[in-house]
Amino acid sequence: MSDSAAAPAASNGGRAFSAFEWLVALRYLRARRADGFVSVIAGFSFLGIMLGVATLIVVTSVMNGFHHELMDKIMGVNGHAFLQAVETRLTDWDQVSTEAAKVPGVKLAIPMVEGAAGISTAYGQSGVLVRGVREKDLVRLPGIAGSIKSGVLKGFDKSEGVAIGQRLAETLGVSVGDKVSLLIAKGAQTPFGVAPRIKAYTVAAIFSIGMSEFDNVFVYMPLPEAQLFFNKENEATVIEVFVDNPEEMDLFRTQLNKAVTRPLIVTDWRQRNKTFFDTLQVEKNILFIILTLIVIVAAFNIISGLTMLVKDKTQDVAILRTIGASRGSVLRIFLIIGASIGVTGTIAGFLLGLLISKNLDMIRVALNKAFDANLFPAEFYFLSRLPAIVDTREVTVIVVMTLVIAILASIYPAWKAASLDPIEALRHE
Repeated sequence: MSDSAAAPAASNGGRAFSAFEWLVALRYLRARRADGFVSVIAGFSFLGIMLGVATLIVVTSVMNGFHHELMDKIMGVNGHAFLQAVETRLTDWDQVSTEAAKVPGVKLAIPMVEGAAGISTAYGQSGVLVRGVREKDLVRLPGIAGSIKSGVLKGFDKSEGVAIGQRLAETLGVSVGDKVSLLIAKGAQTPFGVAPRIKAYTVAAIFSIGMSEFDNVFVYMPLPEAQLFFNKENEATVIEVFVDNPEEMDLFRTQLNKAVTRPLIVTDWRQRNKTFFDTLQVEKNILFIILTLIVIVAAFNIISGLTMLVKDKTQDVAILRTIGASRGSVLRIFLIIGASIGVTGTIAGFLLGLLISKNLDMIRVALNKAFDANLFPAEFYFLSRLPAIVDTREVTVIVVMTLVIAILASIYPAWKAASLDPIEALRHE
């Protein structure tokens, strides 16, 4: 170490993180032929932290996107609360839906007739869930409104036609104006028992909810026609209620019990989809823990790289100590080295993670075209696109966690460097 460096060491030794400490730390970070291997380890540490942070941000964003999209799609056609009759049949569905709609926070209360059926054409067949609804309710249904790809819903009540999902239309090979046949096992009562019922309907509209499971299953028909088809004369099987804030279902149920005069069985989206959304949350937590290991491995690289650097720079550290550098100054020099790797890696990973998350579906489409592949098939994942929602709070946790791990990984090698005895280090020189 030259005499010119000694003066700054002596003059700045009492000031924490002085310009002299930064100068020495940055010189040690630069690759030279003699300590190139140490710089390679530092480079791998940087890459590990960058990839770890980026992967964590992308994965948590995708899981958030899945949760939001599935919640939006499922609640867009299935409602937040479900009212079913008890003791007597739900023939007073009009009164009940009117009373439910008056509860504060309720956006929509839709009486429905639901039933499973088979659907077929000359080109294919499938099992479906038929829903009988009124036209005025169907056009306001969140999952259907704005999702009509062909045809119209105007005059739906009088058309005696049906609205089907786009994937179902592709399976059956039909378009608007074509005929489909619906079949149920329990039809008309005859002297020989109950006969199956089959009836042809015209496709009045084709919708695309964006969730393949729904687009392939749901068939909507006018409520009066559904009552006749399923032998539910002047009856509804369920009233689905949509609310402004699905997270406040307990308050809504209390208000609903006061507003509706007849006995009802009330279930909500939490009961019907609890296992599904709990599974998503568990998967997200497990993936977060597993991917955090990437950051921890990178932190071990920082430890090994700094340890080797300390061993390689033993003589330099001894000389620094003899010209006036304190133990604290040496400690801070090696802390700066480790923290610099962690901070730069975290920033690079943060930017890379945001870039990928914001353009994830475009990247998927590009890869599909480039490799003639089918990444994220809709029939397996229920969604027609790969969603990603960046949560500021989660990204902050990831960044802070990585910085803390990187700094903690730097403490032990830095302490070892500060603990070196300059006399013993220079004894054989």
